Amino acid sequence: MDPISQWLWKQEYWLPPGIVWDDLDEIEGSRRPLPRDLLLALPLAVGFITLRYAFERRVAFPLSRVLGVKDQVRLKVAPAPHLEAFYTKNSRQPTQNEITSLVNQSNLTRRQVETWFRNRRNQDRPSNSKKFCEASWRFVFYLIAFAAGFASLINTPWFWEQSECWRGYPQQPVQDVHYWYYMLELGFYWSLLLCVSVDVKRKDFKEQIVHHFATIFLLGFSYCSNYIRVGTLVMLVHDSSDFLLESAKMFNYAGWKKTCDSLFVIFAAVFLVTRLIVFPSKIIYTTLVLSMEVFEPFMGYYFFNALLLVLQALHIYWAYLILRMIYKFLFLGKLDKDERSDVESDPEEEEENEEEEEKDQSSWRKRNVVRDSRLAMLSSSCVLNNLTNQKEHANRRLPKAR
Repeated sequence: MDPISQWLWKQEYWLPPGIVWDDLDEIEGSRRPLPRDLLLALPLAVGFITLRYAFERRVAFPLSRVLGVKDQVRLKVAPAPHLEAFYTKNSRQPTQNEITSLVNQSNLTRRQVETWFRNRRNQDRPSNSKKFCEASWRFVFYLIAFAAGFASLINTPWFWEQSECWRGYPQQPVQDVHYWYYMLELGFYWSLLLCVSVDVKRKDFKEQIVHHFATIFLLGFSYCSNYIRVGTLVMLVHDSSDFLLESAKMFNYAGWKKTCDSLFVIFAAVFLVTRLIVFPSKIIYTTLVLSMEVFEPFMGYYFFNALLLVLQALHIYWAYLILRMIYKFLFLGKLDKDERSDVESDPEEEEENEEEEEKDQSSWRKRNVVRDSRLAMLSSSCVLNNLTNQKEHANRRLPKAR
């Protein structure tokens, strides 16, 4: 074994004090966790990507037409080499100074350049059909994963009493169903990470990347250290609300407003309970406190709990977005679309803002025209008044002259 592998797999990093790798070899049963098992997640990720490609075209897209998903008509922009080069190489939203420079290069007016970039951005925005297909794929996986995970854990002792996660540690055999539960979840998150460049980008894009990395590291570390009982609970808690969110998105894209609102309310309730109550009070408390009854703190203990706290911080952030939407619904009388699902800084809002700006500019121009016309009328009336006064004054002086 080379020095890097010896340093990476030092038992002080992965296992509690007094426990060595040989202790895991003494696990009774047909399967024990081995680090090389994690390599299976990569071909599974490729398989998920292939299956998703077929699912979106053979199942999700026809379903979108059945449910009435409609795509907005995108205007094609006129060919403009200078603007296209700037769009692809520099920025999709040029500053005012850059627009001035582009006006000089392209021999177009400022208004035409701004309109070109707006229509060009609209061309690249994902359609409702694409968003529906993506949400459908995630809905199917999360639903199956939650149902299968719940069925495999409902009869386990650690599902009801979390202290059982550490009974007999580390000599805890891994059941085949939990092994595949781990590998499939890990492969799925790898597929999400590999497809992040082509998926719909949301407002919380950076948070999603952090979430995927934290989940992958957490699953990988917990498998190697045989924290599999805790890991299965973490996956089950997350899957319990994710499929509700994706189903709400599907009906939102299909225009089923009432169904979407109902599903979102259910999702919000499940999310707030599982992520803000169950997750910290059951899972984090188990790994942070109850585990100390079995072994002393070590590097892996701090690393594993740090990943759980990162996930909890993301839960609090998303809960804030959800509560803000509930506030708008209760006090403003409307339930806005899920703020996590908004794409690329809210293209619909951006279009609305641009339309409002256009209306403001047009109204401003109209006000200027009205003001100028009034000034012209006022000046002309003043001239007429002066001419009238001069005429009257001349008429009064005319008899005297006579």
